[in-house]
Amino acid sequence: MPLYLKERWGAYTDSDPLTYAVWAIYENVKVFYREGRYGDLFSPRKLLDAGFHLWYTEISKAARTLSSIEPLVVARNLADSYGGAGIDPFFQRFEATTAIATLVPQCEGVVLELGPGLGNQIARYDKNKVTRVVGVESNPHFQADIEAQAEKAGLASVYELVTCGAEESDVLERHGIRAGSMDTVLSIQVLCSVPDERAMAREIYRVLRPGGKFIFWEHHVSSDRITRLYQNVTNPIWSRLIGGCCRNKDMHAALAAAGKWENLESIDGDADPAKPWVTLPRVWGVLVKAKERN
Repeated sequence: MPLYLKERWGAYTDSDPLTYAVWAIYENVKVFYREGRYGDLFSPRKLLDAGFHLWYTEISKAARTLSSIEPLVVARNLADSYGGAGIDPFFQRFEATTAIATLVPQCEGVVLELGPGLGNQIARYDKNKVTRVVGVESNPHFQADIEAQAEKAGLASVYELVTCGAEESDVLERHGIRAGSMDTVLSIQVLCSVPDERAMAREIYRVLRPGGKFIFWEHHVSSDRITRLYQNVTNPIWSRLIGGCCRNKDMHAALAAAGKWENLESIDGDADPAKPWVTLPRVWGVLVKAKERN
């Protein structure tokens, strides 16, 4: 059985995302200092939130120009050239080549969208199917992006943004999100960043009505032992700098333990035995909460 040493080396030593994340935090340190926000300089949460927003926005712009993100000097030049936050065309184009393009239009009724980020998915909603969408985003720096996307998609009157963590059930209840209240829950690369994915999966199951749909596209732990070891070793620094993202979470197990689904076996993924070095495999699907039977 081949070890794919060359491919593994290339995948495991790719430091571009982390390099860019460090640059984004550094840029926000300068902004906080320039604006006299000295207290925020000593708030890791505020620095990391601001840094992740800048990273997510600017890395997409860099990716339109470069095949891979180059060192800090290039990243800085790109940021200076493009400037400011904005809509995320690179990631939107990439997502259009994945299952996301067919998953999101299946949302219907009252929808809970977890972690909308830059609001990439809003344009993919079928306006004839959704009656209300509640976006739950813990990072306040994304608010303007989300609102702009909702306005652009003609969903401003339907889309409600709640700035809190997805696990803050008391806050969500004040916005009508309670047991059995949601027709659909949407999660696109969000469960990887919550502290406890199993608890979050149980909460998703709780708020869905019987027959409701959980639509997701998520990072998943590698099935390859060597890559899994790499994920475990590098996860502490990766998750700290990349918005809490953890590459080593078993999403299939978390969802299976959440409750009874009508079609758990339908979960799909892109893990390829011929490419065991891939460090960010994904799983996706449309799970239906089992209906109550008398």
